[in-house]
Amino acid sequence: MDTIRFGVVGYGNMGTHHARYFSEGKVENATLGAVCDLDPARLEIAKKYNVPLFLNHREMLASGTVDAILVATPHYDHPPIAMEAFEKKIHVLIEKPAAVSVKAARDMNEAAKRHPEVKFGIMFNQRTTPLYQKLRELIADGELGEIRRVTWLITDWFRTWSYYASGGWRATWAGEGGGVLINQCPHNLDLIQWTTGMMPSRVTAVGFIGKTHPIEVEDEMTAILEYPNGAIGHFITSTGEAPGTNRFEVCGDRGKIVAEGGKLMFHRARKNVQEINQTSPDSFVHVEMWPIDIPLGHGPQDQHRAISQNFVNAILKGTPLLSPGEEGVRGLELGNAMMMAGLTRQPVDLPLAGEKYDDFIKDMIKKHGGKKALSTKAKTQASMAETFGA
Repeated sequence: MDTIRFGVVGYGNMGTHHARYFSEGKVENATLGAVCDLDPARLEIAKKYNVPLFLNHREMLASGTVDAILVATPHYDHPPIAMEAFEKKIHVLIEKPAAVSVKAARDMNEAAKRHPEVKFGIMFNQRTTPLYQKLRELIADGELGEIRRVTWLITDWFRTWSYYASGGWRATWAGEGGGVLINQCPHNLDLIQWTTGMMPSRVTAVGFIGKTHPIEVEDEMTAILEYPNGAIGHFITSTGEAPGTNRFEVCGDRGKIVAEGGKLMFHRARKNVQEINQTSPDSFVHVEMWPIDIPLGHGPQDQHRAISQNFVNAILKGTPLLSPGEEGVRGLELGNAMMMAGLTRQPVDLPLAGEKYDDFIKDMIKKHGGKKALSTKAKTQASMAETFGA
């Protein structure tokens, strides 16, 4: 095999993008083999590719027209479709998030283990960003020493009421499985653990359902992360704040690294901070710091395409996956823990009990399901103001 035929499952916003670059030959040794979507109107648009079209993913998997699939469906569908593909010995690349619940993601990972001949990846395209790659490298090389604090203030996700009205599945427990954490933040939740190499042992949080939008899921979350080594973490996010902030800080015994505005600034301590703390005879010490503007390389023009290319190379050449599918469970577990802690106001210990989180989701559906006020398609600003008094 020298060319991988990709089937795109879900021809929505992201599926359209993936199908386009595969059809245009922009991924070496790959081509678009088929498109699948439940909506006949979308398939009508996809006829331009002159590839087989399917209303059912099972028909696509059984057709012999694809060697790999890229799953770009709503979140709940990622695990079952992936697991059916594994059984057919078809390679799987899924869009983020891996799933809605950590149990579903773990079940998917177990299914992948039973088929080591199949490659399994997830579309964590921001792992291709030079800034995050360099941050991960610096931390792994010990430049920061032991990590003491991790803080990500990520509130530049401002969304309007019209955004949430643009699809009935948006901002619902049954359709999306949550709000800002499951929709906007999967990359941040992945990167906060991928760059640091750390997972917390306990999460405490405060979250709000529909604080700034008439929706049935959370649109604001503030979490505190407790790590086994005593480090503390903070994760603050919202879709109702403007101007928003995107600032990621990692502090350690050798200084602090700040990622903001596309730049990476290392405030490097000349001496070990904890050593100074424990041994200096002076009560008030100015810790000598060297501000270093870390040089960054150029990333790919299309991050999604870069992940797809890496995935193809893994199939054909054995290249290590930059974003293995099994790793999708880590950021998802963080998000699940924040969600559960924030909406129950109770601390959550990790590893998170999957069945317990599934019960939590059922409870959220029971209490809040169907209460989304934005149930129609996208409205104009004027009609929104008239209807909801915005």
